[in-house]
Amino acid sequence: MEEIKETVSVNPATGEIIGRTKENSVDDLKQAIIKARAAQKEWEKLSVNERGEHLILIRNYIAQNAERIALTISKDNGKTRIDALSTEVIPAAMAADYYAKKGKKLLARKKLSGGNLLFANKRSYVDRVPFGIIGIISPWNYPFAIPFNEIMMALISGNAVVLKVASQTQEVGKIIGEVINAGQLPEGLFAVLNIPGAIAGDAFIESGINKLFFTGSVPIGKKLMAKAAEKLVPVSLELGGNDAMIVCKDANLFRAATGAVWAGFSNCGQSCGGVERVFVEAGIYDDFMKMLREKVNNLRIGTDENFNTDLGSLTTKSQLQTVQKHIQDALDKGAVITAKAEPAGVNPNGLFHPAVILENVSDNMITMREETFGPVIAVKKVENIEEAIKSTNDSHLGLTASVWTTDRKKAHEIASRIEAGAVSINDHLMSHGLSETPWGGFKESGIGRTHSYIGVEEMTQPRTVIDDIMPGLQKDMWWHPHNKKVYDGLLGVVNFLYVKNLSVKVDGFINMLKLFFGSFVKN
Repeated sequence: MEEIKETVSVNPATGEIIGRTKENSVDDLKQAIIKARAAQKEWEKLSVNERGEHLILIRNYIAQNAERIALTISKDNGKTRIDALSTEVIPAAMAADYYAKKGKKLLARKKLSGGNLLFANKRSYVDRVPFGIIGIISPWNYPFAIPFNEIMMALISGNAVVLKVASQTQEVGKIIGEVINAGQLPEGLFAVLNIPGAIAGDAFIESGINKLFFTGSVPIGKKLMAKAAEKLVPVSLELGGNDAMIVCKDANLFRAATGAVWAGFSNCGQSCGGVERVFVEAGIYDDFMKMLREKVNNLRIGTDENFNTDLGSLTTKSQLQTVQKHIQDALDKGAVITAKAEPAGVNPNGLFHPAVILENVSDNMITMREETFGPVIAVKKVENIEEAIKSTNDSHLGLTASVWTTDRKKAHEIASRIEAGAVSINDHLMSHGLSETPWGGFKESGIGRTHSYIGVEEMTQPRTVIDDIMPGLQKDMWWHPHNKKVYDGLLGVVNFLYVKNLSVKVDGFINMLKLFFGSFVKN
């Protein structure tokens, strides 16, 4: 009898076992894809508005079960229920609503304006065509919101979806399945599987999906891209960040300090778009740091009870070890911890870590070069904004960034020079919740975009249709048979359109007309 393998889900804040999930095999994946392909053919035939009606059912189910979903996320991931509600449940409901209502416009046929007089008889348009089966490999840090947005974009675009959720958050995977099933989709159109991460990428690509969306680390993203290249499977990769925050001397310091705490420590710092590096102009450094230290020291870290906890636990033991390694490296190289909030009243089996501020940091520290992904903010004093911009861009990552100033003109000028996929002004770590704004990064932060009209386009392929509207036309001017008249007529096109000499232009026009009128004759 074949052994049934299962994944054990553990609450990272308590060490308590909260569920068990059967592991799926590669054969299970292949069967899911076969069913998905059949269902997708029928789903694609529905109008966008008809597909949107199913998304509204999904939205309504989220609203009716918001507390239960948030609690499941909290227990499976370690974040607080308020964090789960604000950064995952509410944005998911908003995403379902957005794509249901805006889908028709986002996917509308795009008519193309003519580019040249020579082709005045051509009318062109572009339709967006679904890829077919979208494979999604999602992470554990935002286990509900990240895959959910991609599922909504895929479905409204006419695709089927096969989802692999992170092994660490299988209970969230189950509730995603429950939520999507509330949309009364055709059987087989959506499947959620528990496939070990070590084999998932190769299995998805080999099993026949039409496009892969992956959120995770840079090294794994590169491996998946190399594997996908073997079969020319297109990929969209979101691979994390080491986000910078620039605080100008005219910033609202209270808002900037409060925003840094939110964006740096939300989800215990396990946010690819969270603040990790802060560059502060020298003139206001001391005042800013006084506020920031006070706010960090007052953070409450612990088990989520009575909604009076600011930070929960990290999600995985390996991530806890990474955070510890990065902090020790910084301390060994001269950094100083100037603010620290300790966990209180926590289970000793929980994966808790203090929230810390590092000062006196230098560019050779790991936390300044790589993604720490934990409750750590490194702050550096800069002499001016030029230095801040240079330091911000001195990274192989470029997911998001932020500029904090009361001078909006200056803010936009700074933003235009930052090498990142999204730049927020006087805010941070919120654009992922805006369905209308594209999400993705520069450099090694990834390839492609999700969310917004660009995300919908990533879920589809462009099909261009060119229609000749000239009645009576028998052939195009450049068709066979070729002769001197054809040559002179085509040269006449160039001379008429682009040569400045009037006599040459007139001769060219005459030769072009001769050739054009000959196109109505059968010979």
